[in-house]
Amino acid sequence: MTESHIIYMDNAATTPVRQEVVDAMIPYMRENFGNPSSLYDIAKINREAVALARSRVARALNAEDKEIYFTSCGTESDNWAIKGTAFANRDKGKHIITSAIEHHAVLYTCQWLEKQGFEVTYLPVDEFGMVNPKDVEAAIRPDTVLITIMFANNEIGTIQPIAEIGKIAREHNVLFHTDAVQAAGHVPIDVKAMNIDMLSISGHKFNGPKGTGVLYIGKRVKLDSLMHGGDQERKRRAGTENVAGIVGIGLALELSVKEMDATTKRLDALRKRLVDGLLTIPKSRLNGHPTKRLPNNVNVIFEYIEGESILLMLNRRGICASTGSACNSASLEPSHVLTACGIPHEVVHGSLRLTLGEMNTQEDVDIVIDAVKDIVQKLRNMSPLTPDELRKY
Repeated sequence: MTESHIIYMDNAATTPVRQEVVDAMIPYMRENFGNPSSLYDIAKINREAVALARSRVARALNAEDKEIYFTSCGTESDNWAIKGTAFANRDKGKHIITSAIEHHAVLYTCQWLEKQGFEVTYLPVDEFGMVNPKDVEAAIRPDTVLITIMFANNEIGTIQPIAEIGKIAREHNVLFHTDAVQAAGHVPIDVKAMNIDMLSISGHKFNGPKGTGVLYIGKRVKLDSLMHGGDQERKRRAGTENVAGIVGIGLALELSVKEMDATTKRLDALRKRLVDGLLTIPKSRLNGHPTKRLPNNVNVIFEYIEGESILLMLNRRGICASTGSACNSASLEPSHVLTACGIPHEVVHGSLRLTLGEMNTQEDVDIVIDAVKDIVQKLRNMSPLTPDELRKY
């Protein structure tokens, strides 16, 4: 199989780095290799490059430059925001509020904190994976130190009412963090207007390099450091800066925000075509909110078959997809996101996630629709669970 035959529809897992971003990064791997913390001229060049990237990220989020901190990934940013807030504010309380459908970078961090004596409230979601802001407010206690609710879900694409939750958190003087790894570069984000205190992003989700992340930390936030060592990132996050990666994530986010309207319009049309085609398959359903969702996300369940089998057969045809989060792809457990939406375990296993990106075309969508239709029918014909009316002999 050659690259030209591949149809890549797993952009929620990762994206290819844009050529403009690669071109911008290369000088900082070769001639401009200096450590930004040093005093000589080539170090100054790199300090200025980091400062430019910081400004680019800040503008994209409507933040101030000094509120932007570079990390290694979204997982580090989530861990820093949650653990750092928890330990820095223990004198106020040990209660945290999150949702049942968070990425495992958040859920596992909260579970670890429970072992350290913290209490965590895991809010339920409705059938579309939506958190009710009233539930958030009802869960707040005098000892609540943090609310962490993801901006958009990585499996089903549902976009949460972040501005409403942020307003509630601010009114109750509780810090609010959002994991925006899937949202950044794809939907508008304004940390000031939305009353967001901390926000995590990851570069490889919007055509930037892997191994790059950002944590926005608002000025009112009291936060312990997660990484200790040198004085980098204004003494809050130690470790020599990944200058090339920082340059890459800054430019990639700037370009994604600049092109967002046009990209959203194109992806919305492709998504609608893909959803309409897949839902002609009997006993199928769309997961996530029908309208309040990421423009590139399609998550569909086909009853009586296993999603992993669909993936293997799609792969043989050069089509890349997933059943959910790439970070948990080896697990045989049913999706915690879909089960939280009230979908029975035996049905959850038939899920397929297709996430569109810059490389996808209408022709790709039509090829995928035909391939999925054929594969679902073949798998149903082999399954002893399939009702006779869904078989073809």
